[in-house]
Amino acid sequence: MGLMTRPRILILAAHPDLRLSRINQALMQAAQPLDVQVRDLYALYPDFVIDVSAEQAAAAQADLIVWQHPVHWYGMPPLMKLWLDEVLTLGWAYGQGGQQLQGKDLWLVTSTGGTEAAYSPRGYNRYFFDAFLPPYEQTSALCGLRFLPPLVLHGAHQASQDELDTHVATYVQRLSSYPDWPEMQEMTDCPLCEVPAQDRPLDPEQEP
Repeated sequence: MGLMTRPRILILAAHPDLRLSRINQALMQAAQPLDVQVRDLYALYPDFVIDVSAEQAAAAQADLIVWQHPVHWYGMPPLMKLWLDEVLTLGWAYGQGGQQLQGKDLWLVTSTGGTEAAYSPRGYNRYFFDAFLPPYEQTSALCGLRFLPPLVLHGAHQASQDELDTHVATYVQRLSSYPDWPEMQEMTDCPLCEVPAQDRPLDPEQEP
């Protein structure tokens, strides 16, 4: 019987200024000793010129892709969004022939400045936090990625050291034990999202 291979984990960290983030600094430091690949997007691409081939190669080799970033205006920071725009290309990540990411897992690890109570119908953000996740979930599904339950730290600015330590410990435990997460045993496969050829033509001259 052959040896079991360790799952390959790619962490895409995207914080515009790590000096201002206790939690993202701690997460990245905790990940360094683990058998994972950490790519600090803002350190790699301060000029916002992404090496698409390098990023696609890293993503294609991973079993689990982690998007790790703070919430900015109910979504992701600009360089993380640019990564999606430029790396998840038609014919590679989705659409005709776009099967390079199918069967992999995607895990969102994020933090908010607002407390959990702020993300409720009675809070100033008016909706529960899950209401802001459909763009992540559908981007994942379109690329054939299974969207795992996110790890969220609310109220990061005012979190106590004990809360930070607990969050980091959970993060490390999850990375170390992947894919043996109890909730994954009950998860279904990623929904199939077939894109009709007329919706996303591969010929650039057919773009709207």
